[in-house]
Amino acid sequence: MDSHGQYERQVVWTVVGTGIGPLLLAATRDGLVNVVFHATDAVRERAVEGLAARFGTEPVEAPDSPLLAEAIRQVEAYFAGERHDFELPLDWSLISGFNRQVLRELASGVPYGTVVGYGDLAGRVGQPGAAQAVGAAMGSNPLPVVVPCHRVVESDGGIGGFGGGLETKRKLLALEGVLPEPLF
Repeated sequence: MDSHGQYERQVVWTVVGTGIGPLLLAATRDGLVNVVFHATDAVRERAVEGLAARFGTEPVEAPDSPLLAEAIRQVEAYFAGERHDFELPLDWSLISGFNRQVLRELASGVPYGTVVGYGDLAGRVGQPGAAQAVGAAMGSNPLPVVVPCHRVVESDGGIGGFGGGLETKRKLLALEGVLPEPLF
């Protein structure tokens, strides 16, 4: 407990191997708080430093933590093609305002195997014409894959951008049957 009688916000993390490379998963008592693509040593270090700065406590690598167990199980099942929906408690504290509103709509309203346009998603949250702001929300998504920003595409049929890289986005969309598997 801290000097105000509050429990510190514990943050635990681990890295899980997936079909798109290593993912860092981080959780608090409230739920999964962060998913980070391409979790090599340097990326992991930056992510853990960022979480420490944000939460004011040093994140602990804890692959056996009960706070991470279900997230690990569901992520592995998703990449094995055995799970289409994530049913996890999420800690939304790394995002707020419009971005949080957009990401919550994305998480609940765009199912596995479907895509939505940036502008369409803007309309769903009552902000028609805010396609660029939706793009910014996708870029700031602290929970990619679980909150499926890879399912947001351009209205003209283009794949759009992606913080994890376009090859990663293509692989996720292929996993969900939206795009054909890459030939190489």
